[in-house]
Amino acid sequence: MAKHTLEIAIVGVGKIARDQHIPAISGTPAFTLKATASRNAQVGGVDGYGDLDTLLNAHPEITCISLCTPPQVRYADARRALLAGRHVMLEKPPGATLSEVHDLISLAEARGVTLFATWHSRHAASVTAARDWLQGKDITGVEVIWKEDVRRWHPGQEWIWQAGGLGVFDPGINALSVLSAIYPRALHLSAAELYFPENRDTPIAADLTFNDPGGANVSAVFDWRQTGPQTWDVKIETSDGTAILRDGGARLVVDGTEISAGSDHEYRALYAQFSELVATGASDVDLTPMFHVADAFTLGRRRAVAPFDW
Repeated sequence: MAKHTLEIAIVGVGKIARDQHIPAISGTPAFTLKATASRNAQVGGVDGYGDLDTLLNAHPEITCISLCTPPQVRYADARRALLAGRHVMLEKPPGATLSEVHDLISLAEARGVTLFATWHSRHAASVTAARDWLQGKDITGVEVIWKEDVRRWHPGQEWIWQAGGLGVFDPGINALSVLSAIYPRALHLSAAELYFPENRDTPIAADLTFNDPGGANVSAVFDWRQTGPQTWDVKIETSDGTAILRDGGARLVVDGTEISAGSDHEYRALYAQFSELVATGASDVDLTPMFHVADAFTLGRRRAVAPFDW
């Protein structure tokens, strides 16, 4: 007998949905993509609707909703789906504000459905190996370097430059999700410098300094102006050696020797986790990476830099 699959719909058929979500659903036996809701795009072979309300009314059999819209508009659709009794998966960041996500947590609990705030970089191939290697070690310093080309990864996407779009923290929050997953104790932000283009609402670069109760020097540099090779590294100094988590968590190098590596199956892992949460009636909404971003906007000194244009 064929195993029963969960019917799922995607809301927001943009770059991230096409690049990651649709292939991941196709490669995850637990799910079948049944429909989409998007203002301007559809996916061949499945029903497409212009808004979520129409989709929900047309497909009571769809139990799961994956929200791939920009964070500024995600909250309203998440509420609609939860109120309709559907399980909801949120792209990162889970919302534009912490308070709206806390409201979604309460609503999901009240309706008895699953809410899943995803952090795809935590599922990179060597993140678990890095966490395990750090256990019990005396950490003396951490340097996070997350530099990429915004024109390559977000071509023409104006929403990232608008209030609530996070700017460079859109990729930077991936680094924060990895750091908070592998680090053996809680960190909190102590200082930040945020670099805003004169014509934009969100930063193009950021320098962060963290306080570690264990005494290690912990910092992060995010920059969206890097061309050529892209850099997504976490360098960790300990009394037992130096580890570098490279390529966004794909490879772990310890004292010059690669001890872990793997290919990219981050989004498939997310959908596998979502199916397990639905099966067990659980939710998973860790907001630690978002706390660090909120603290950066609270503490950060604003620096003006040259205007950004596509």
